[in-house]
Amino acid sequence: MRCVQMTATGGPEVLQPAECPQPEPGAGQVRVRLAAAGINPVDTKIRHNGLFDPSAALPAILGCDGAGTVEAAGSGVDGLEPGDRVLFLNGGIGLEPGNYAEQAVVDARFVAALPEAVDLASAAATPLAAITAWEGLFDRGRLEAGERVLVHAGAGGVGHLAVQLARSAGAHVITTVSDDAKERFVRGLGADEVIRYRERDFAEAARACTGGRGVDLVLDTVGGETCARSVHALATYGRLVTILALPAEEVDWKHARLHNLAVTQELMLSPMVLDRDDLRIHQRSVLEACARRLADGTLRTHVAQRFPLEEAAQAHRTLEAGGTVGKLVLEIGG
Repeated sequence: MRCVQMTATGGPEVLQPAECPQPEPGAGQVRVRLAAAGINPVDTKIRHNGLFDPSAALPAILGCDGAGTVEAAGSGVDGLEPGDRVLFLNGGIGLEPGNYAEQAVVDARFVAALPEAVDLASAAATPLAAITAWEGLFDRGRLEAGERVLVHAGAGGVGHLAVQLARSAGAHVITTVSDDAKERFVRGLGADEVIRYRERDFAEAARACTGGRGVDLVLDTVGGETCARSVHALATYGRLVTILALPAEEVDWKHARLHNLAVTQELMLSPMVLDRDDLRIHQRSVLEACARRLADGTLRTHVAQRFPLEEAAQAHRTLEAGGTVGKLVLEIGG
């Protein structure tokens, strides 16, 4: 089968087209013919820094996100059969082969059914970003209807899904963007208020949007100084969830303590890294919920650009250049 392999750590040039043997499903597994694979920032970080398992040998196939059609099922698989359309998050970090390939073998328990109404490329761009947004807002952030949430980088891969999910949950959604085009984009997704962070201090603006009270929840998708300053956008007893590592030395912990703020991290790869099947099954349920919303139009994954499989290196260059609205995908086949 055709695939793209990471042949070494380094720049995008280490991603090389190759031919690999067709994978065969074992007991409880399905083989999926991939139509598309999502591109995520974690892919570029792994390419640059190395695999999660430092003992794993190169070459490796990257890509956590996939969507396609079931080709074959191993023994003991119930509820999935050849021809079924599916999406999933699996592999791509050095523990199992990823989805920059024509085919992938996946534990059937982690595969979500995909309605016919959903475009396969859009579906492939969804899993990692949607699970991150869902867990950050609801599992970690405990967002409830009527609350005010600040989503950083609302036009980004995670951010644009978080804006929609928060809005559909009945929250008042405030988000940050950099320019006119991104502001129009997030308003089209349902953002109630938009902060141009290059023109206004976002913490001051968030407090102004809430009559000086501050927001109930911040979902930080940027990290660093943005994460640290976010504690000043929160109301007393507010919650900060970041999808990046905490900048511990920069956070005003005295302010956080005084206002009884909860500060939480969200890494949706943890269930896969820690081999927690129970948590991965929960993530599949999140994907099933998102797939239904994609089908009925209440959730939209915006695909900014599509690349042929063999142009994975160029897709990485595009992502690392910054400024992408929504997601990038590799189109692989039917």
